Amino acid sequence: MTQTFSVATEELLALFELTPDFVCFADRPGYFKNVNPAVVNTLGYSREELFARPINDFIHPEDREATKSRRANLLTGESLVNFQNRYITKKGKIVWLEWTSTYIREKEMVFAIAKNITQRKEAEHAIVQQYEKLRSQASQFKSNVERDKKYVAVELHEELAQLATSVKVDIDWIRTNITASSEGQTRIDHAYHTSNILVDSIRRISFAISPAMLDDLGLLATLDWYCEEFTLMTGIQCVFRGEFDESLLSSEIRLDFFRICQDVLEQVKKMVQTEPITITIIQNTDKVALSIDGINSADVLKHGVMTVNERVDSFGGNLDVQERKITVECKLDNKA
Repeated sequence: MTQTFSVATEELLALFELTPDFVCFADRPGYFKNVNPAVVNTLGYSREELFARPINDFIHPEDREATKSRRANLLTGESLVNFQNRYITKKGKIVWLEWTSTYIREKEMVFAIAKNITQRKEAEHAIVQQYEKLRSQASQFKSNVERDKKYVAVELHEELAQLATSVKVDIDWIRTNITASSEGQTRIDHAYHTSNILVDSIRRISFAISPAMLDDLGLLATLDWYCEEFTLMTGIQCVFRGEFDESLLSSEIRLDFFRICQDVLEQVKKMVQTEPITITIIQNTDKVALSIDGINSADVLKHGVMTVNERVDSFGGNLDVQERKITVECKLDNKA
């Protein structure tokens, strides 16, 4: 039995010395009492330097409070599993560690093992940076598209609509002041009614391209009007309900919410649709959610220059898709 115990002890000590993971013993006040070579080699401090100072001194300042709190729980008997924090090496380099620790009450010692996850964290950081870069590019793309749309909308409204209105006024004068043959009068009346349709069409297209109402009256009024117009034009009942503080939404979110509704309703026009549509925007403590209910979600989400999914990703929102309903949720961390 003695020999078996000796062999096991030697193997344990060899594992303690050779493992690349941190293996530590610490006392209740928070000082290292024993560490394996991986701790010394990674942090760059001698054993004497590690033992002479509180462990807290080696922890990244931003992680000290969280570590202190978790250690306090550990000393009450709660095991510490997969807890991550950062240490600072003697040369100032940041090392990410993932700890599993237990408190040995009889010895008043903490036994802890940690994996060095610095490479994993750096890879995650690189992915986050790439994601933020792509989000920024998507946001820039949206801004450029909206700027171009606004220019076209202004040109339509200010140039073509005014020209069409002038033609309409001239035709109206001719109808009133010049006597024409029956056929001539019919053609003048037709031209007059066509000019009315032309002016209305230009204004409607101008709004669809870039809704000036959104800047002037806000998202709630714009969506309320847009749903009424959709109902009048298609015969499909569309109702909007909103309970939210619009001042808490950034201009980007307001525009994206409108564009999502617009894109979805434009796709609905191309489909066989009889079910009423309900659009709601509801706000809770820290989030706001846009829901469009009564649509064929799978078909609607297939189309569009910038899909609903891409638009939601561009502002970091969440998209929930059900068979007859989609919900877009975003945090209220952007100020108007």
